[in-house]
Amino acid sequence: MRKRLGFLGEEKAASYLTAKGYKVIERNYHTRYGEIDIICTKGNDLFFTEVKTRTSLKFGYPEEAITAKKIDHLKKAALLYINSKNQHYRQLHFDVITILIKDGQEKINHIKDAF
Repeated sequence: MRKRLGFLGEEKAASYLTAKGYKVIERNYHTRYGEIDIICTKGNDLFFTEVKTRTSLKFGYPEEAITAKKIDHLKKAALLYINSKNQHYRQLHFDVITILIKDGQEKINHIKDAF
């Protein structure tokens, strides 16, 4: 169930980003530090996006699941990604997209430059 919910959230986040003018270039980029959910560009900027999806607030808001350790791992994974490509970007961004699906409603929250 969690894996399916996560996939659904990532699909919704990718669609949201595309509609906002971002170009998704990688999904589920795996490294030894973990996975980057979505990597995209907009203009000359590169965005690393973590997606958190929940169906209730029983365990808190989705963004509260992003710990200092998770942030550290995402930054290390992003560095590996950047070093594996021969491209230059004006700026790098770490965004978070949270999706709360509750009572048939969904709320998407895009936290830009979250860390």
